[in-house]
Amino acid sequence: MLEPAENIEQFQIDRLQEEAFGYFVEHSDPATGLIADTALPGAPASIAATGFGLSCYSVGVERGWLTRRDAARRVLTALRFLDQSPQSRHRQATGYRGFYYHFLDLRTGERAWQSELSTVDTALLIAGCLTAAAYFSGTDADECEIRALADRIYARVDWRWALNRGDTLTMGWRPPGRFLKHRWRGYSEALLLYVLALGAPEHAIEPQHYAAFAEGYDWIPVAGETHLHAAPLFIHLFPQAWLDLRGLGDRPMRARGTDYFKNTRRAIALQRDHARSNPGGFAGYGEHLWGLSACHAPRGRRRLRDGRWQWLLGYANRGAPFGLDDGTLVPWAALACLPFEPEAAHAALTHMAAGYPGLLNKGRFAGGFNPSLGGGGPEGWIDERVVGLDQGLVVMMIENWRSGLAWTLTRTIPAIRLGLKRAGFDGGWLRETEAACG
Repeated sequence: MLEPAENIEQFQIDRLQEEAFGYFVEHSDPATGLIADTALPGAPASIAATGFGLSCYSVGVERGWLTRRDAARRVLTALRFLDQSPQSRHRQATGYRGFYYHFLDLRTGERAWQSELSTVDTALLIAGCLTAAAYFSGTDADECEIRALADRIYARVDWRWALNRGDTLTMGWRPPGRFLKHRWRGYSEALLLYVLALGAPEHAIEPQHYAAFAEGYDWIPVAGETHLHAAPLFIHLFPQAWLDLRGLGDRPMRARGTDYFKNTRRAIALQRDHARSNPGGFAGYGEHLWGLSACHAPRGRRRLRDGRWQWLLGYANRGAPFGLDDGTLVPWAALACLPFEPEAAHAALTHMAAGYPGLLNKGRFAGGFNPSLGGGGPEGWIDERVVGLDQGLVVMMIENWRSGLAWTLTRTIPAIRLGLKRAGFDGGWLRETEAACG
């Protein structure tokens, strides 16, 4: 067991960010540039993790962990593969209609696990392509090619096809020709998907489709304010890894006198309130140990440390309030919330460093843990997975807190500005940009 002073050193933010960044160097395929879904041996690539990785390479350059040339070559390898890999109705293709399958063989790029052609995960991938293109703005051949490939990959996505003649975007498609029955309607991580689909240079959807998406919003009263509810933490965080929504509101937000950044701060406060009140009586929960989101856990009936029996949910979208909770927390929550609530995030990191040193796996936070379950230490059960999405979110959110790098880059992307405007966003940097232009 580490001494408390050593624990706090181990949990230093700089070190955690560098270790999280290292995931994308260690778990990318040198031939395809794709990023593994998890650090487990044999894991397939995740196109969403690849999108995070493409965005994180710029952080590596700025922090001195990677040379600009090396980072550009890594981006170029991935974009060349994405551009040239098979797009067809074939079951083992890499994608179709410009979209990509959720999981791909890391080395061949063929569809893995019979996964779906995923609209939202493709959006995360495209966001990574565009962020990399915005960063690599030089005149040498590699950086020029990065921008050309990113533009072509984005322009190829047939967002209108993904509507499947409906008023909102479908969640995906499976070969040989079946759309998933569920659609992106109501507040979710698909906020980023809609912005990209509205701002696309080709096959863009129309503003009424965003209006239909927002019609499904679930508003709840919180401390005299109106809050846009989503129980899992990642829903609030994923779009804002890329989108600077400070002071920006679409029509539903403006009508209620708030914005998505403030809404996320309320969501964090609600999670902390839930941990303090701890209605499930789970071990460890409190003001400085919180974070309910999508993660893995054991599944089935298990005896807790205090002797009670609890049904564990396996992989689930945990959240609060009004969400699923079986005592399983995500340890990366504090780092991902730094731009929104830095004091609460620092307090949580100090608390975890002092009391839960086993949460780090080779310097990186595990995907989840459940201190209510028996185990070798106070952490209880710890997920053996280190997850690419978690590491990418940590790298980007720490950097947005430190320097605002991803937000600065995406503010320069015309498609992002156009997508936000067509969705009805106003205020913040959008208004400042318009004022500066004339």
